[in-house]
Amino acid sequence: MSTSKPRVLIIEDSPALAEVYRSYLRGEPYQVKHVGDGKSGMAEIERDPPEALLLDLKLPDMDGMDILKHIHDRQIPTSVVIITGHALVDVAIDAMRYGAFDFIEKPFSAKRVKVTLRNAVDRQNLNTLVEQIRDDFQRDHYHGFIGSSLAMQAVYRIIDSAAPSKATVFITGESGTGKEVCAEAIHRQSNRRDKPFIPLNCGAIPRDLMESEIFGHVRGAFTGATRDREGAAEMADGGTLFLDEIGEMDLELQTKLLRFVQTGSFARVGATQLVKVDVRFICATNRDPQKEVDEGRFREDLFYRLHVIPIHLPALRDRVEDILLLANHFLRKFAVEEHKAFREFAPEVEAVFLEYDWPGNIRQLQNVLRNVVVLYDAEQVTLGMLPPPLNRFTGRAASPVAPASRVIETDTQEIRPLHVIEKEAIERAIAFCEGNIPRAAVLLEVSPSTIYRKRQSWQSEGA
Repeated sequence: MSTSKPRVLIIEDSPALAEVYRSYLRGEPYQVKHVGDGKSGMAEIERDPPEALLLDLKLPDMDGMDILKHIHDRQIPTSVVIITGHALVDVAIDAMRYGAFDFIEKPFSAKRVKVTLRNAVDRQNLNTLVEQIRDDFQRDHYHGFIGSSLAMQAVYRIIDSAAPSKATVFITGESGTGKEVCAEAIHRQSNRRDKPFIPLNCGAIPRDLMESEIFGHVRGAFTGATRDREGAAEMADGGTLFLDEIGEMDLELQTKLLRFVQTGSFARVGATQLVKVDVRFICATNRDPQKEVDEGRFREDLFYRLHVIPIHLPALRDRVEDILLLANHFLRKFAVEEHKAFREFAPEVEAVFLEYDWPGNIRQLQNVLRNVVVLYDAEQVTLGMLPPPLNRFTGRAASPVAPASRVIETDTQEIRPLHVIEKEAIERAIAFCEGNIPRAAVLLEVSPSTIYRKRQSWQSEGA
């Protein structure tokens, strides 16, 4: 967090008055700057917006109101305090409509300007914090990830915090949840982003070749080793080594990996000379690592060396808010690649996507949409285009919930309060989704927090 003092800019054409204002603020925790005309003030605001602005409306080269309107229209992050004479109070009140924080009427005391500026700076700092939180919690794209759900926002925040460190990251999650995407995101967010990112899938390489793949080998080390070869560890020097499906590694190689993690050095297969490298370790598994340790398939000491910063990637069924966001992204992407016309999904297809459990997670969703785009060509994806098992899916989502506007029986003649109708619509959607509030929120086109908040209010009222 920055420790610099908040900046206050004074735009006042009278040097004598400006000096009085500066004297009022001596001893206050601000960096104070004064300019004597509107043009200079505009330049300062554009170059480095202050937390607070003391603005005289009567300037020699322009009307201060034009500066205020400029700040309002451009949404420049500064709190404006208007300085006005008695005759201009009505104008100052009008200025509040353009976002002025407050106005002070000449002549004013030191106490008045101090209190007003303190409140203005506090308000601006609060606005900045709110915007930062909003940005952090409304990201729907992040270094290859797509998702705006709270579960994914938590993942993004952990990556933001962990990336600058050299600490080892241990990623868990079901197959298809994006563990390699997560590892790349950590690398790209780190100060090693310009160095190599070397992924190695421990489950895809034969066990007798795994040591060579990680550490390399020298010529003659084994049959077929006709030349010296660098392994992934050397190739990742200065960057990041990602060991995917590390639970597939046999215990003997785990011992050598532990020594490498502890010392940063290793020997190529068939060599005795040690090689020293600077590597950031990221590893991943779709297994329960603690269970693997308990059952003796993974070394406990290696686990605790690697399990420094854990990140768990949620299954797609646990981030239902992201399903249609992902589906639309892949549909557009594949349609461009295959030169097809697809643009959207039929409502019943969206309902199936939201209800289906997606055991293969994002990878399965990608494969389904690739299949549709390759085999068909239309503007809309319909149920008949879906491949197995979705074309045989008989969940209730195949007959989506009736729109909220039809929750009331159509033959009723009673006109009821809107809040009662709203409550019925929400409860009907929750019941339809078997208590899954995020899914109900998707169908009602509101945020889950809206439903949670309303339910809390009903409970407090005993409704």
